[in-house]
Amino acid sequence: MRVHLKTLGCRLNEAELETWSRGFQSLGHELTQELNEADLVVVNTCAVTGEAVRKSRKLIRRAQRNNPTAKLVVSGCYASLDPADSSGIDLVIDNKDKDRLVEIATKQLDLHAMPAIATEPGESTLLARGRQRAFIKVQDGCRYRCTFCIVTLARGEERSRPVTEIISEIKELHAGGIQEVVLTGVHIGGYGSDIGSDLFQLIKTILEETTVQRIRLGSVEPWDLPEKFWSLFENSRLMPHLHLPLQSGADSVLRRMARRCSTADFQQLIEQARQRVPNFCATTDIIVGFPGETDDEWQQTLIFVEQMKFSHLHIFSYSPRPGTKAAELPGHIDRETQKQRSQSLHDLGQSLKQANQQANLGKEFSVLIENTTETNEQGDAIWSGYTPNFLRVTIPAPADLALENCIRKVRLEKLSDTGDRILASLV
Repeated sequence: MRVHLKTLGCRLNEAELETWSRGFQSLGHELTQELNEADLVVVNTCAVTGEAVRKSRKLIRRAQRNNPTAKLVVSGCYASLDPADSSGIDLVIDNKDKDRLVEIATKQLDLHAMPAIATEPGESTLLARGRQRAFIKVQDGCRYRCTFCIVTLARGEERSRPVTEIISEIKELHAGGIQEVVLTGVHIGGYGSDIGSDLFQLIKTILEETTVQRIRLGSVEPWDLPEKFWSLFENSRLMPHLHLPLQSGADSVLRRMARRCSTADFQQLIEQARQRVPNFCATTDIIVGFPGETDDEWQQTLIFVEQMKFSHLHIFSYSPRPGTKAAELPGHIDRETQKQRSQSLHDLGQSLKQANQQANLGKEFSVLIENTTETNEQGDAIWSGYTPNFLRVTIPAPADLALENCIRKVRLEKLSDTGDRILASLV
């Protein structure tokens, strides 16, 4: 069968989609990028915001409209929170069962195929799709209950994958050509809470028992990192970049959010990281317009974000999610105020990003080179990739030089005209 996979939302959803793609291919099914060619469509939905719910519904309707003869399987947070809304869907798979989605869909929908692809050893489905990095799901669920978050309700209690299983997956992907893995989960800082382990031990074991060149972490809650954590970065294979969600720079707002980290704690963490880890890069999330957010609290956020010198901001306008405590709080902020505050934060984020880029000019880094889509006036191919500390770079090189999926040292020369990346040269 031809299978079309679609996802919305977080890196964890992407990791799950990649796992499903390998599962379907191992059974002999063929992946297709074209929705209207598929015999089976799988949609991994999101419910982190009201907008994510709207997009999930739209994606499902598009699949039903553009390919009504295909079997439709839906999973993810939106599907788990509202399973009753399933008209026209052949199978809804709850989050707690999504690790078995390929198995369940095969049985429930009577999918059959000769496992031809399974007889081709060493073939990497990700690399075949032009990918150099893979997302590895290490755990699911979260034991915390931030007042704005619906995902913890949708994903359920924490469940950690066995370290041996994770190691095997990384080795398999690396053997197929993957150079970089990204560890993801709903609450990866809580890894091992249910199996007598922790994130520190997991990363230490991955560094010891695999040879994949680059290891990154998905979003990590700041209160989960012990001081000894920074010693892991002495191994250069662990990339010096962390996404540490702040959500607000005002302690009063953080308390209403039920966050477990104050601004003072967060600042101390960032200072530790920058002292211990060369070229460390911190990115973060900020929620704009949380219920009751005053002008003074908003100014506190702007000031704190500037002090922390984040290299990139993910900005979310607050939207109430039924079933969360925040939805019941008084003082919801009107859309126009949210829009104005978001624009102010976006402008600050752009300024901080360019300052960070400027601070790295003249330095040399190893870059995983991903692809090329254009040439310059001299006929050179323009390649792109990321430095270890998560700076996007473009690199001109002779068109006959094969660089895809290579790790090469480059020197950062200057900012691009658009300011969204750095122009670099091969060393």
